[in-house]
Amino acid sequence: MPLAMTREVFITCAVTGSGATQDRSPHVPRSPRQIADSAIAAAKAGAAIVHCHVRDPDTGAPSRDPRLFRELTDLIRASDTDVVLNLTAGMGGDITFGGVEQPLPLAPAGTDMAGATERVAHIAECLPDYVMTNTPGMLQAMGRMMTDLGVKPEIEAFDTGHLWYARQLVADGILAPDALVQLCMGVPWGAPDDLNTFMAMVNNVPPGWTFSAFSLGRNQMPYVAASVLAGGHVRVGLEDNLMLDRGVLAENWQLVERAAGIVENLGARVIGPQEVRKKLNLTKQAPRG
Repeated sequence: MPLAMTREVFITCAVTGSGATQDRSPHVPRSPRQIADSAIAAAKAGAAIVHCHVRDPDTGAPSRDPRLFRELTDLIRASDTDVVLNLTAGMGGDITFGGVEQPLPLAPAGTDMAGATERVAHIAECLPDYVMTNTPGMLQAMGRMMTDLGVKPEIEAFDTGHLWYARQLVADGILAPDALVQLCMGVPWGAPDDLNTFMAMVNNVPPGWTFSAFSLGRNQMPYVAASVLAGGHVRVGLEDNLMLDRGVLAENWQLVERAAGIVENLGARVIGPQEVRKKLNLTKQAPRG
């Protein structure tokens, strides 16, 4: 894929994530109301898409409770702010083995395994615009379920092999030919976030696909520029970075506002949710009764 700057850019805000960040910043939202409010503020700052996890409202620990997802999506949809909803389906795919000499039985702390139907339950309940899914072993089953629901899957690619597998999913008819991929840079132990590796990832995105990219921590904002220059879109948010400046904790809307400034200073235009739905062939979903 040749290097060609994107002139019309959408910004995704990853609002809260599933990392153990709840006690590292008071701005990491926990309850569905807090997550919804933070997502709405990010949308008003320029995010066309909000990528949402849910957390236990009391402890802040990551959760995949469909009731929390339903409350969150209802709150966002009831607001006067239009935004594309992107719900994670990543929860339920974590394995923590025992010691190196006795890997089985699995360690209960950190292990959270669920079947494909259970991992998609909140998608069927909430019907977001599109959804993130991750583990290759379940991609076929979950991809078919989401496609049947009219929800566009997003592939999170942590290395070039994931893009290779995604091409196979398109060839098998599980994903539509206009696939959507998020290039995840600098996540241990995936693709490092140096620019040579990033361009290797970009060059493995087939023509006709749409890609966005992000990196972690202090490299979040440099990757806003890098992705736009490479022909992609951008993701920022507290899932990937807690800081606005050295010693200054960020809120989601501030990260979106700064990313929008970078995009515009490059001579590109930040586009909104209606244009994103048209670009990605999304259907604005309504919750089931």
